[in-house]
Amino acid sequence: MPRTLSLRAGENFHIVLWLFKDLCWVQDQKLLGSIMIVPTVLMAIWIAWKSRADIGEFLHSLAVVFWISANSIWMLGEFHWKDGTRPYATVFFVLGLLCVAWYYLVELPRIKRTASPASDHAH
Repeated sequence: MPRTLSLRAGENFHIVLWLFKDLCWVQDQKLLGSIMIVPTVLMAIWIAWKSRADIGEFLHSLAVVFWISANSIWMLGEFHWKDGTRPYATVFFVLGLLCVAWYYLVELPRIKRTASPASDHAH
């Protein structure tokens, strides 16, 4: 077994963390759900960092970091502040959307434009 965690294994483990955090949320397990934010967000950050060499993978992974952060802020608001954190969570959801919008509206068209025309006609 490899000594380092592969990106794919990290993504799979992140799903487990996220599901466990959200299970705590839906079962109103305030302490455990709040604790689970830390490994879940850290794993999302690790995935984004590991995918930084590919702009498409990186921006999608960064969107997930914002998504899980928004999700966690919302959960904490429901747990501790009478659901008063939704405006803050909304900011993070919008940041995630901006990441993927940047990819599809700016990066992907740029990638397609810079692709070699010769390779397009070779097939």
